[in-house]
Amino acid sequence: MIPEIETSSLVIFVSTFFFVSATPGMCMTLSMTLGMTLGVRRTFWMMWGELLGVGLVCVAAVVGVASIMLNYPAVFQIFKYVGGAYLLYLGIQLWLSKGKMAITVNSADIQDVSRRGLALQGFVTAIANPKGWAFMISLLPPFINPQYPLTPQMMTMLTVILVIEFCCMFIYASGGKTLRYLLNQKSNVRLLNRVAGCLMMVVGVWLAVG
Repeated sequence: MIPEIETSSLVIFVSTFFFVSATPGMCMTLSMTLGMTLGVRRTFWMMWGELLGVGLVCVAAVVGVASIMLNYPAVFQIFKYVGGAYLLYLGIQLWLSKGKMAITVNSADIQDVSRRGLALQGFVTAIANPKGWAFMISLLPPFINPQYPLTPQMMTMLTVILVIEFCCMFIYASGGKTLRYLLNQKSNVRLLNRVAGCLMMVVGVWLAVG
């Protein structure tokens, strides 16, 4: 038995969450976009923020705070609209090959983007995603065994969730970097900015109206 969770249940939990996490979504699309424009190394800052947000949502879903959040949708609306508008703005800037995140012919990596801003970007995207809350609420409780203490079970599941989420984001970010390399080989910098801009705008609209 793995700390207060049956091995069979843990295997099912890992398989289920990996499938859900690996499926293209807002955070994965954002990872690929930043990997394309900033590179994997700087995308790590967004990942840390996103993992913090996912961890917070996970714990809140288990302890019951999620039910309060879902009863006050205005809280979600503020995060969604502000976060979505910001990502949409970044997407437009990328499309126009402007702003700190845009790639230029003489720039392999953009170093001026704020690390704090990237982390906040990931955090807001994770927190403001109502589907993420709904998923955690529906997935986690069935795996909680009331016969055992809650804390060890929660820590085990949280660790599994964060490791899987990080691995998936890393894969998507690496894919974005590869796409950037292929396009740069053809000197299609403007096309690369437009592809990244479109993806960023999709995430922004998705976050605002999803």
